[in-house]
Amino acid sequence: MKIIGTGSALPKFEATNDMLSQIMDTDDEWISSRTGIKRRHLLSEQDLTEIGVEACMKALDNAGIAAEELDYIICSNTVNEFITPGLGCILQGQIGAKCPCIDINAACSGFLYGMQIANSFIASGVAKKVMVVAAEEPSRIPSWQDRSTCVLFGDGAGAVIFSDESNDVLSMRTTTTSAYEVLYSKRAMEQHPFQKEETKDVPLVMNGREVFKMAVSNSQEDIKAVMKDANISSDQVKYFVLHQANIRIVDAIQHFLGEPKEKFPTTIDYTGNTSSACIPILLDRLNREGKLSKGDVLVMSAFGAGFETAACVIKWNK
Repeated sequence: MKIIGTGSALPKFEATNDMLSQIMDTDDEWISSRTGIKRRHLLSEQDLTEIGVEACMKALDNAGIAAEELDYIICSNTVNEFITPGLGCILQGQIGAKCPCIDINAACSGFLYGMQIANSFIASGVAKKVMVVAAEEPSRIPSWQDRSTCVLFGDGAGAVIFSDESNDVLSMRTTTTSAYEVLYSKRAMEQHPFQKEETKDVPLVMNGREVFKMAVSNSQEDIKAVMKDANISSDQVKYFVLHQANIRIVDAIQHFLGEPKEKFPTTIDYTGNTSSACIPILLDRLNREGKLSKGDVLVMSAFGAGFETAACVIKWNK
């Protein structure tokens, strides 16, 4: 498959580190030195559907197609106010598409998992044009009394449209290591009369040290594996498009791969961690800033709760 369009959207409201310092025991130096984040966009007067629709419409416009031409929508979403229906169904109606939709939750790796599904659908003839949209509001998962987690996240949405025009996906890899205790959150369920134990909400629990170790080691392994499978050398790679979890993780992956810093573009300073929306938001920025040329080779890598990881090598031929 081939990328034919990208789009992204961020909420209008921005929360700077200085603003956070007014409501919790933290400051700009503490946050930025540990995470690389200076500000993040948070859903305040808008909702997730609104920015999801905006990202989808921008991607359709960039691709030069109408929503009715989509054969499938794959939506990556970790959590939102709707338990059912899936967010993809809501976005489909809002943008005027007529195609079937599926929602997936692969945490921060969800966009790349969606890409793999889209590639399978296109390769098997199920679809010719597929939109993979990641719309996330991770700011609603952590406790805002826990400065170690809540400062990390921002809300956002990114969408990419793929078509069957050429075979630009050179390699893909997805992995899962069951280690939920490293990074998880729980939602209280409704009680039935025979329930013996009451369920409770559990805001995001994160073992930062373990997340760092698993993210860096798995990302390196995934990147090396897909590059080997694609028969691509590092000097052929234009950009490594990584999940924007923490600048220290990005820097560590860059260091261990031995690649120059300019090959690792980031958005984390002004978006924070937008979960599975990180990669499509970054890809859209590169596209709209004119930093991508036909034939450029991109390596993408993501990692998240589960512990789920994914990577791919793709040529940019838009």
